[in-house]
Amino acid sequence: MRMNLSRRTAVVAGVFFLLTEVGAIVGGLLYTPLLNGPEYIVSLGDDTSVFLGVCFEVILVISAVGTAVTLYPIVKRQNEALALAYVCARVLEAVIIVVGIISLLAVVTLRQDLAGSVDADATVLVTVGASLLAIHEWTFFFGPGIALGIGSLLLASLMYTTRLVPRTIAVLGLVGGSLICASSLAVLFGAYEQISTIGFVVALPVFAWEVSLAAWLIAKGFKAVPVLTGMAPERIVESQPSTAAVSR
Repeated sequence: MRMNLSRRTAVVAGVFFLLTEVGAIVGGLLYTPLLNGPEYIVSLGDDTSVFLGVCFEVILVISAVGTAVTLYPIVKRQNEALALAYVCARVLEAVIIVVGIISLLAVVTLRQDLAGSVDADATVLVTVGASLLAIHEWTFFFGPGIALGIGSLLLASLMYTTRLVPRTIAVLGLVGGSLICASSLAVLFGAYEQISTIGFVVALPVFAWEVSLAAWLIAKGFKAVPVLTGMAPERIVESQPSTAAVSR
């Protein structure tokens, strides 16, 4: 029964990881008309693309928290403090993303309420739109940047020590998380833009980590390791009869 439960947990966690990638990528693409410039706030047209992007980012938020909540009962058996820290990192990431969503919805609201109004100053609206887009840009920096990097490092370290998945996958998470954190510092000090070719290349390892982890959890589940039984490895060693005892 325990192994059946752990198998279901692995599949649910894997699906959540895949949904985070789908939500982030599709949501970003759907936001393109709005993110192209602050002039969107004074333009005319349909906001359906933005609203669909919001829906996908809500899926991202739910799935990000879902990965942590689903895995917590398993990985806490190895290190409860690190497991709780991972939950906190993903919740923080989700909250920051929600702030970014609200900033974009504020642009849409101002556009619908004030764009084209004789009493509205287009220059002021564009300035406000630019401010809201700047908030969204910084939420992207702190959420899918720093918080994601820290969360990846925490989970990858837990996966490495527990061996719930192959260590090659865990190492990919350690590398990806480290690169994302380092890249965030580089972006902060103006080395390059987060949305750039370099930023995209640096983000590939953490993307590969989450996709490979999701694929393994869905296809294979957790490896049969001591942490699934709730018994630490050293306790298992102690519980084995010694050679001397057997010989007697």
